[in-house]
Amino acid sequence: MLEKIDLTQKFKNKKDYEKALATYQLRLLQLEGRIIEAETPVLIAFEGWDAAGKGGAIRRLTQRLDPRAYKVYATRAPDAVEKTHHYLHRFWLRLPRKGEVAIFDRTWYGRVLVERVERFATKEEWRRAYREINEFERTLVDSGVVLLKFWLHISKDEQLRRFREREANPYKQWKIGPEDWRNRKKWNRYEEAVEEMLEKTDTRNAPWRLVPANFKWYARVSVLKTMVRTLEGVLGRS
Repeated sequence: MLEKIDLTQKFKNKKDYEKALATYQLRLLQLEGRIIEAETPVLIAFEGWDAAGKGGAIRRLTQRLDPRAYKVYATRAPDAVEKTHHYLHRFWLRLPRKGEVAIFDRTWYGRVLVERVERFATKEEWRRAYREINEFERTLVDSGVVLLKFWLHISKDEQLRRFREREANPYKQWKIGPEDWRNRKKWNRYEEAVEEMLEKTDTRNAPWRLVPANFKWYARVSVLKTMVRTLEGVLGRS
């Protein structure tokens, strides 16, 4: 599935990007009010390569929204208490309430990605997780949650360029560390895990949205556009 993504897609210039960004941010702001009125819970899940631009996409997604109606969760490795529960437990605790948008920067898919590749989960555990995740997501959708799953995809060369840019920029050095470089060395293993994840969890109720992210402007607007069109399909256009 990854090979089919056209990573050359981009905006011709900054003016076109800013116009599209403003258009979809306004439409999303208008939809936020309707989400609240309709008491519709919305869950946005972001996955992607390191340095793929998840944080930047989330910032543009929330930039014009009423902060009282959304929450952003940056998922890290589970702590000692979280490890005593099922891996989905900490996500159940952060599900959106009625009329709320919950945004996850990395998700329960860590079970079949980093935990698989780094062997934090046994083969039996991560293979079983595909079924568990599909059932979890079906339960959410059946209960009225609008679920969108984004995979931000970049090339290996583009990742290297962004890693080097982060190391050279004192304002971005906090974004890069030894773990990122270690993960990069396992690109092929992660790619295999991503392909299997997409194959086994791209369902009718919870499809994956694959976002070309070599060009950040295009990726940001693509995420906004997809979210707006999905919500308009649920709530109707005003």
